Amino acid sequence: MKHSIPLTVAGALFGGMLAIASDVEAQVGGFAGPDNLKLVTVAEALQLPDDADVKLQGYIVKSVGDENYEFRDDSGTIVVEIDDDDWGGLEVTPDIWVEISGEIEQERNGAELEVDSIRQL
Repeated sequence: MKHSIPLTVAGALFGGMLAIASDVEAQVGGFAGPDNLKLVTVAEALQLPDDADVKLQGYIVKSVGDENYEFRDDSGTIVVEIDDDDWGGLEVTPDIWVEISGEIEQERNGAELEVDSIRQL
């Protein structure tokens, strides 16, 4: 019986620390103001050199495997790579307008965009 009270207190403290730790992990923030990225169309992005930083607005219309998706605007489509941790809890369907920013990767089979951030407009 003597050991049950300290164990109960220790359990309560540990449980409280876990709750605080999970709250801290969930609090992700950062700057949400203007940036220096150029807003371009998909057609323009496809012509840019490797490693060019860009911003696109349009729709993610389908998954094409792994973390790759087809992105569309009025000028065309481009494959975008969005890492699971870059979604930031955002859930997107093909009819939700989004803004993505990232870096153009010129590959043998054409240009792709490696996405750094995504937000719903």
